[in-house]
Amino acid sequence: MVVSYNHTHEIENAYQTALAQYDRAVHKLELDENTAEYMRWPRREFTVNFPVRRDDGRIEMFTGYRVHHNTILGPSKGGIRYSTAVTLDEVRALAMWMTWKCALVNLPYGGAKGGVIVDPKTMSQTELERLTRRYTSELIPLISPHSDIPAPDMGTNAQTMAWIMDTYSMTVGYSVPAIVTGKPINIGGSLGRNEATGRGVIVCMMEALKRQGMANQRIRIAIQGFGNVGSNAALYAYEQGFDVVAVSDVVGGIYNENGLDIPAVEEHYKANKGLTNFPGSQNITNEELLLIDCDVLIPAAMEGQITERNASQVKAKMIIEGANGPTTTEADDILNERGVFIVPDVLANSGGVIVSYFEWVQDIQSFFWDVEEVYRQLERIMIKAYDATAQMAENKNTDMRTAAQMVAIRRVADALNTRGFYP
Repeated sequence: MVVSYNHTHEIENAYQTALAQYDRAVHKLELDENTAEYMRWPRREFTVNFPVRRDDGRIEMFTGYRVHHNTILGPSKGGIRYSTAVTLDEVRALAMWMTWKCALVNLPYGGAKGGVIVDPKTMSQTELERLTRRYTSELIPLISPHSDIPAPDMGTNAQTMAWIMDTYSMTVGYSVPAIVTGKPINIGGSLGRNEATGRGVIVCMMEALKRQGMANQRIRIAIQGFGNVGSNAALYAYEQGFDVVAVSDVVGGIYNENGLDIPAVEEHYKANKGLTNFPGSQNITNEELLLIDCDVLIPAAMEGQITERNASQVKAKMIIEGANGPTTTEADDILNERGVFIVPDVLANSGGVIVSYFEWVQDIQSFFWDVEEVYRQLERIMIKAYDATAQMAENKNTDMRTAAQMVAIRRVADALNTRGFYP
């Protein structure tokens, strides 16, 4: 039996996970209680119910959200996802994690997130365009290049961003490329943006391997998720000479103990719209992939995949979190006790928002970089953030997740205290 991503129970609790992680970090930082309480709360939450005309002429109502968690360091930044699993609590959690992610890598952004409750696979391209444009029109009071800059997420892509940019631009009367990131190159997108998150995951992994004394060993990697993050991580790891022994998508996965030919896997995936039955590999479920015998596990799919139910069976020595919130708080405790080294999501998957920042800067300046410059700056920022996290972990004798949040929360708290409370 094929097991799909396990998400129903955990997504409902994503916000509780985010708050629990925050409370742990704040306790170790010994922040002023007023500052700590202020940063727990989203700054604003926006819920919209809007009509979309289906191709057969029917009008269907949809619900969407946009949450701004914090804007102390600058405009809020965060993706928009289209999924039937979207809830307000999930969006709150993702917005909060974006605040810490941006602060950790020293970007002048706060955290935001958006979502529409919809299965994009059930809609035609014209229906998706109408849904995106109407949702965007509802967000006009919130978004701008200087207040809130959306980006793609699960279920959305560069084309979605192009529709958002065009809708916003038509509303204000002139082209505004900097309103979104993750756009197509020909309307102001950045080279390297599509590969950024997956590539950054592997940059983080290589830094972790080096610091953990594992750099010269044969490293076997298992990657859950073969969307933008997972597929690009798999390809870059393959190009760097690592053995990617298992990959999976929402339906199921494949395994070869000697390593998979990732370019060939990508061709198979495109041709068959799935990974299973790849020649020379064994079909596995998503649950089996998480528990496979490997050195590095990269969960790059949904939240809440590693839980108290399966954490004790994880065989990987290292987990690099490509997805947001793939490990629950209970699982964290089990893994840390077992000595599994975890590079947390706010650090490991920050490559996407880093290159989104580069895209925004390029759009505002109307001066564009070549891809080598994008990758060089991406690596520089990620290694600097890794170093700050590792130093905090060592100084405070804590795990990398708590350390990463401590670095980020401290930066936001310092900025808040410098600015003061209004009025």
